[in-house]
Formats: sequence, structure tokens, C-alpha cells
Amino acid sequence: MSTIHTAIRAACTAQATVETPLGPLLIVRTAKGLAGTWFDGQKHHPGELGAPDAPHDPLLARTADELKRYFAGESNSFDVPLDLLGTPFQRAVWQALLAIPAGHTSTYGTIARDLGAAAAVRAVGGAVGRNPVSVIVPCHRVVGADGSLTGYAGGVERKQAMLTLEARRTSPHHPIGKGSRHSAAQPATRAIANA
Repeated sequence: MSTIHTAIRAACTAQATVETPLGPLLIVRTAKGLAGTWFDGQKHHPGELGAPDAPHDPLLARTADELKRYFAGESNSFDVPLDLLGTPFQRAVWQALLAIPAGHTSTYGTIARDLGAAAAVRAVGGAVGRNPVSVIVPCHRVVGADGSLTGYAGGVERKQAMLTLEARRTSPHHPIGKGSRHSAAQPATRAIANA
């Protein structure tokens, strides 16, 4: 079990499952905010959690509503409070992901350079892959240096589906994987609780 999973298990106060067009999504909260969203079968899924199933919890219900609006093509934004449990480096990478707007992509190398750690491309890739809040912290917006759709813990098909959905909402002519690049150096619009 990873350190992130141990921290989430210890801090988790409630959980629920949301049905999405890409499969069920487990959503988990702590006393401070949303701590996890994982698709069934996703790599790094924490497995069974001891927290109560509470779909009517105000934060989980709000998260479910924002996810439904996202997948229905009604919104690209999320504003639920986040409590991302990880190392300082991981949280810095996840904060950089929050700065990538819908309809745009970034690369592992760009994120590493923007964090002042140009040689840490592999470490950035590892942190992106362990992002505990899929969809909302948009790790699916990170592509290879050549624009190719590289691995995604939830499956490349899901990554492609979300990029396509976002591209349609932001620009009907935006080519996936070859569109505008975004520098993660721009400040994120919101901070994560543990940052």
C-alpha cells in the first residue's frame, strides 16, 4: 500500500460512487476537502475504504453534481475544495495540473521545467500518474513531448474521451494532442489544502 493510500485511509471521512459515461468513479473526502476520485480498475485505486458510504454528504453531493455537469458537456470547471495528500513534490505537480485549462495540454517536460526541476521529467510523470483526484485535477491534459497520448492511470481511452469532450466545448476545431500547449508556470486558480 502506498503512502498516499495510507494517508487517505487514515483521513477519509466519507465516500460515494458516481456513475459516469466512462464508468463508476469512487469519490472520497476528508474533513478538509475532496481527497480522491478513481475509476473502477484504475491504476493506484485504493481499494476498499473503511469510511461510510455517504452519497448525500454535502461535499460529495456537490462533487457528484459537478462531475455530472462535466460529463454532460455543461461545464469544464470544478470548485470543490481539495485535500490532496502526497509529498510536497507531488502536491506541486498536482497544483501545476490545476493550472492547465480545459482544451489545452501540457507535457511532462514543460511541467518539470516550470517547477524548476527540468531533469525531473520521470518524477513528474510518476506524480502525474499517482494523482489521486482524476478528472478534477486534470492529469489527462498531460501528453508526450510529441503530442502523443501517453499513459493514463485510468486508461488511454478515458483520457482520449475527456480531451475530446473538453476540446469540443472550448473549440470545435481543436485537434487533440496537437493543440495549444499551456505552460504550468501560470498560477492555478485555486490552492489545494495541503499545499
